[in-house]
Amino acid sequence: MRTALKIAVRGRVQGVGFRPFVFGLADTYRLSGTVQNNMDGVKIHLEGESVAIQHFLSDLKNKAPRLAKINEILTLETEMVGVNDFRIIPSERSGTSMLVIPIDSAVCDECLKEMNDPEDFRFHYPFINCTQCGPRYTIIEELPYDRPYTSMKSFPMCEDCRKEYDDPTNRRHHAQPIACPKCGPKVWLLDQSGQKRVSESPIKDTINLLKQGRIVAIKGIGGYHLACDAKNQEAVMTLRSRKLRPNRPLAVMASSIATAREHAEITVIEKEVITSPESPILVLKKHKQYQLAEGVAPGMGTIGVMLPYSPLHHLLFADPELSCLVMTSANPSGMPILYKDEDAFQYLEGIADFYLMHNRVILHPVDDSVVQINDGELDFLRRSRGFVPDPFSTTVDVSGIVAFGGQQKTTFTIGRNEQIIVGPHIGDLDNIETTQHYQQELNHLLKWINTPKSVAVIDAHPDYHVQKLVKEYEFEEVIEVQHHHAHMAAVLEEHHILGKAYGIIIDGTGYGLDGNIWGFEIFYGDCAEFERAAHLTYTPLPGSEKCIREPWRNAAAMLISLHVEKGLQLAKDIFTDKALEIEILKRMIENNINTIQAGTCGRLFDAVSALCGVTKVSSYDGEAAIRLAELADENIIYEPYPFNLLDKDILTIDFSIMIEEIALDAVTGKNTANISGRFHETVVQAIVAALEQVYQDGASRNVVLSGGSMHNRYLLKRISTELKEREFTVYFSEKVPCNDGGLSYGQLVVAAAKRSAKVCVLEYQRK
Repeated sequence: MRTALKIAVRGRVQGVGFRPFVFGLADTYRLSGTVQNNMDGVKIHLEGESVAIQHFLSDLKNKAPRLAKINEILTLETEMVGVNDFRIIPSERSGTSMLVIPIDSAVCDECLKEMNDPEDFRFHYPFINCTQCGPRYTIIEELPYDRPYTSMKSFPMCEDCRKEYDDPTNRRHHAQPIACPKCGPKVWLLDQSGQKRVSESPIKDTINLLKQGRIVAIKGIGGYHLACDAKNQEAVMTLRSRKLRPNRPLAVMASSIATAREHAEITVIEKEVITSPESPILVLKKHKQYQLAEGVAPGMGTIGVMLPYSPLHHLLFADPELSCLVMTSANPSGMPILYKDEDAFQYLEGIADFYLMHNRVILHPVDDSVVQINDGELDFLRRSRGFVPDPFSTTVDVSGIVAFGGQQKTTFTIGRNEQIIVGPHIGDLDNIETTQHYQQELNHLLKWINTPKSVAVIDAHPDYHVQKLVKEYEFEEVIEVQHHHAHMAAVLEEHHILGKAYGIIIDGTGYGLDGNIWGFEIFYGDCAEFERAAHLTYTPLPGSEKCIREPWRNAAAMLISLHVEKGLQLAKDIFTDKALEIEILKRMIENNINTIQAGTCGRLFDAVSALCGVTKVSSYDGEAAIRLAELADENIIYEPYPFNLLDKDILTIDFSIMIEEIALDAVTGKNTANISGRFHETVVQAIVAALEQVYQDGASRNVVLSGGSMHNRYLLKRISTELKEREFTVYFSEKVPCNDGGLSYGQLVVAAAKRSAKVCVLEYQRK
């Protein structure tokens, strides 16, 4: 029996070869009709035998292209039109957008095979791509995703490319970035003065320059990288000196998984992640045979590694002598990623020796995503290229809610119907350039997503720049969300936890409801509301931000505030060259001059790191904590230091004894790695003991873990293990960063829950 169906497919179904896939299915089952991109996803009209249509629907769901992600398939019987063939018809650009914007993907194996085939007309072409790989989000100007609305519109297709593009049986059918050496983008090499080097092969010349120890700015898919030979210590240190990046680890790009294994330990799970289409930077443990320059990740036991994800990257490794490159974002400290050619020359003057450029315009810059495997699960340190702006599904209506994030590691999040769309990593809102970048990307996504501006959500910290930024937009309502509640809600939503739960939130800085700085919290609540059940003892930060940049100040202040004269002497014994400044800190604390009270895990780690002599002055955010954490072996359970739980109005975790004993251990030259390990275990035991003490019979036994300090492998593993042994069910972030990169996601969830609760109250009152 013949029948006809209207089919609507929603999800990531544009820019992934979905229409050619549908065409192939229709041909296989001898069905007629049409397939079309629209502002809602993909629309199919299908006519044929009922049995064949059922097979078609089964394959549509289960055999979709590798980059496709189907969220919903809607079917509706319709009248027969009597079409005799199956066709891909032009896109429909009207209506409300429900599109899932396609993400950028690493070059596929089939394209690499062609690129390395001397007989193929795309031999060694650095912009080869197909429907299963290549740039997407970074080149889109308008929706739906069609070539005339991308930065490829300035490259008319040649006859060969047009033939593939129009052939429904070809894997490049409607591949919007399709190109070849005759008609597509080209690369060239410039020197510091902007002069183009005459060359038959700019890529070969670049390889030779890198082998000579030169620093090259390379334009990629989402922006510029600065590259040098990762085995050349002099080149690496020159890059550090020019970029004013003395200690922060540099990411590397290895030519292959085999090369990566020469320098890092890679588990089965880690191999899947690093070779995935998203191709993120993966933080790995250094191999015992690690042979890269010491300056790549000095003093670290880990290294960030990625594999080549663009054809251009692969071509840079044509010479086996050049097997591993430093590949770090080409942005001066504190600035957003560079992606415009003119900006690259302006900001990289005196940093890059040469520039490998191309004329495919980047419309939307994205940083490389950074992940690690933490306690067996994916842990995002930065969610960007390859993942953004893929939406998350929710069961709550989030339309019209826009969350602005925080101050550091900033992202924004937009709600549309039952979709949550987290924007790209922006960075720290400390300068006008980053703020402008933030607004540009937010404005683009707001336009594409086309959701009403009903509720804006911002962090409650009065000094965060988002407090001013939100005023430039016209929202019906602006609400503030407490920092750590947003962290907690992010995990609750990610794991679809209904009802209340305990939240253990540990991080660096979050404005508290009492006006102090929070960051070592135990909450009880849900997405709509929370109660503070326990926290860390407050200690002063004289000089505020200066204490964060110079952890020795924080350590001295902590000793003085907790142990008075004895603490003052210990501080002078440890920081022997700072006696005068320590006296000034003492007076600032006594007279409450430019001093704030804080109880945060980040500042606690900073203090211990400084006491141990690991990091007294930080050159980048989180350095003191990261270096201290590197010393603790997650496979050892250390003996904890003593601590106290003070039964006040709110249970208070007191580490006074621990701080004194760590200071004494440091003065007497005890093993630093053991001090770090014992400190880590003390934090674990204190959190678990505090949770057990505040737990009330009949309360939820669900516990969510979040905050930037949960990136710490030792803490996450040990806290999870201890809680599970006590029959708590533990959840942590696996899809968005637990640091402030996931803050906007949690803010939106809180706003949606509050709105839903308000609606429920109004409905109850009406009744």
